[in-house]
Amino acid sequence: MNKYKKLAFNTMIFAIGSFGSKILVLLLTRLYTNNISPADSSTKELLEITAYFLIPIFTFSMTEAIIRFGLDDRYDKTEVFTTATVLNTLGLGLMIVLSPLFRLFQFFDFLNGYTVLLMIYVCTSAFRALCSQFVRARGLVKLFSLDGILATLTLLIFNIVFISSLHWGVKGFMLSIILSDLCSAIFLILVAKLYEFLDFKRYNKKLATSMMRFAVPLIPTIVMWVITGFSDRLFIRYMHSDKVALGESAAGIYGYATKVPNLISMVSTIFFQAWNMSAIMENDSADRSRFYEKVYSAYESILFIASAFLIAGIEIVTPIFISTSRFGEYSSVSQYTPILVVAVLFMCLDQFLSSIYTATKHTKNSFWTSFAASMANIVLNFFLIPEWGIQGACIATFLSYYLCFWSRMIDARYYVPFKFDPVKSCINTTVLLLMCWVMIAKLPLYGLWLFIMLAFELAVNYKALIITVRKITGKNEA
Repeated sequence: MNKYKKLAFNTMIFAIGSFGSKILVLLLTRLYTNNISPADSSTKELLEITAYFLIPIFTFSMTEAIIRFGLDDRYDKTEVFTTATVLNTLGLGLMIVLSPLFRLFQFFDFLNGYTVLLMIYVCTSAFRALCSQFVRARGLVKLFSLDGILATLTLLIFNIVFISSLHWGVKGFMLSIILSDLCSAIFLILVAKLYEFLDFKRYNKKLATSMMRFAVPLIPTIVMWVITGFSDRLFIRYMHSDKVALGESAAGIYGYATKVPNLISMVSTIFFQAWNMSAIMENDSADRSRFYEKVYSAYESILFIASAFLIAGIEIVTPIFISTSRFGEYSSVSQYTPILVVAVLFMCLDQFLSSIYTATKHTKNSFWTSFAASMANIVLNFFLIPEWGIQGACIATFLSYYLCFWSRMIDARYYVPFKFDPVKSCINTTVLLLMCWVMIAKLPLYGLWLFIMLAFELAVNYKALIITVRKITGKNEA
């Protein structure tokens, strides 16, 4: 099986296992908007983001290391899993000891009443991620996908029980995540027999040092991306403006405005799970640069086409996932979604380029590029949100991801020098931004303008897709 077919096969397996479950997770948004007010939704979003913030710090980003070292045949898998588990446990123990310090920070006031649940949430999510990523590192992609389906089904059941039936709101949401992750971890431990790979006598200090050296630079990288989303919500929630409405409800609306763009992220995540494996395994191949060039070109084209379709159909798609029957404030969500679609597109491209740093073990570069983007996001939020409110946060998010994209595109190609067409990328981006403007401003005949620009995106990007399909089918192989 050639590398293109293998990538396509793994992507298909991940898609079968993930697509339905990820759509189901998005549909849970309707359940949340029917049962949780915009103000409480802001608290829910901040708790989620806080968990995403804490996990990489106190697990030392071991889920990234376990993929990189677990896929490498030069390392013993029992030593990899045992060493990662020990480091994970030590880090999470440290987090629990330090958790009372959260009370010292005023902007963590949303943790009141949820601190214990948050600690359990972080621990169960961290161990579930460690187990699932090790399963993927062992090449058990079908089991990895099956676990994704089962985890989503249990999450749905727990949400229905705790939120729809018992009306426990944010607390019910936290319990649903905890129990779903716990069930998933137990399932993987038993079915994949992970206990056979856990032998504390095989803990390897030298390997621990290597894994930490690889993973630690990724901690600030992941944290910086979390800060990008975290700062948006904090600025909207706590800033004052005489020009636009801000506060808890506005922060909740912004949180749900990010949900529909996650359709793009969903497609990207499915592909990236397969691509990350291919990038690591093909790191030493002779035609590595050409492989990156073809895959990136097709990936970029898919994202631009999918984003154009989503922006054009935003008024049709949004009501599917966002309910306005109980809380009418959610009806404004579609005003802020278009810009966030373009932002997520570049987040996906940033993620692709980060695979170069992972495969070549230049993770420090990943930190510096994400650091610059996060700092830009904070500065832009400070100036744009008081002027333009939620839309200012959307623009700041887009610009920060776009800055990261160009930083990585220039830097990462020093390590894997694949060809890239900057003119085509700029034209695609400009057209998408014009589509956003037309949709938000509701210009006369906006439907016609959207159709014309959508057709243009298809015309510009279809060729790269055809070439990649020929690679996968073995036709016109070069």
